[in-house]
Amino acid sequence: MAACLFCSRSSIYRSVAAGRNGALDLTMPAHRPRLGLGGAWADDLHQKLTKLLRSAPRAFGWRRTRWSCACWALTLSGPIGCQISAETVRRWLPQADSVWKRPSLLARDEDPARATLLARIRLPWEDLRPPEALGFADEWELHLLPKVGAPWTPPRGQRLEIVTPGPDQRRYLAAALDFRTGRILHRTGAKKNRFLFLDLRRALPRAYSGACFRRVYVVADNDSIHTARDVRRWLARHPRFVLLWLPRYCPKANPIERVFGDRHDQITRHHHHRTLSPLLAEAQQYLRRRAHHGQLPSIYYESTVASTLRRLRRKPA
Repeated sequence: MAACLFCSRSSIYRSVAAGRNGALDLTMPAHRPRLGLGGAWADDLHQKLTKLLRSAPRAFGWRRTRWSCACWALTLSGPIGCQISAETVRRWLPQADSVWKRPSLLARDEDPARATLLARIRLPWEDLRPPEALGFADEWELHLLPKVGAPWTPPRGQRLEIVTPGPDQRRYLAAALDFRTGRILHRTGAKKNRFLFLDLRRALPRAYSGACFRRVYVVADNDSIHTARDVRRWLARHPRFVLLWLPRYCPKANPIERVFGDRHDQITRHHHHRTLSPLLAEAQQYLRRRAHHGQLPSIYYESTVASTLRRLRRKPA
């Protein structure tokens, strides 16, 4: 009956209960469309629902930042003069090519020097020789409080519960990904400051000895801990280490971000550690065995970056 009348089963249950109690009003005004018999009426509702999907709830007077099925039902019920339930709207959403999906945060990516900075990173990568290396550096923030994600749970209707370990604690890891070998060098600290980045810097000469590497490029963002005075002094004393800058608000240009995302899926989501020490040890073990190989992200091969790269190659050394 619900399928034939284009409504939810809860509407059928309410109608049956009203009929048994003698409270069912079967009269329908002439201006109201019949629910189950008008295919054009259903198509019109689907079109209205599709338009609502492209609009913000505040445009219709709702003090919300995102739509709910109940808000859609009330918004659609007003113009047509018929009551639509939230479950009916929930069944219509897949027919309108809509899915329930969590959005992703997108950085502004508005640096005017974006193409030039990306081309200056791509240039040494394409001309990399055996006595040279290129790495991408960034910092992690490791929380004792588990990250929560949507898992598959066999018993339908039950929600997985994860016991929190108590007050949140955190550690910071500075990591550098060698993009040619896939090896990850990391250091740990209690705070995210210039000393953590300097600790990673001091580990670079031991990992890349002067006998084997005459030039090491390290790509990092323009965070204040990367531009500190102590960091600049260290670079002046070690001229074979060259710091290249990423564009502002452009995390997708740093391949180590993919390692961080994989770390959340394998280590921090739904973990059962009660203290920070075993969680930190598991994260460090993950970094030691994790290897990343591949090409630069597609953002480095955009037309504006390619044209800037050709211009840099034409300049005299």
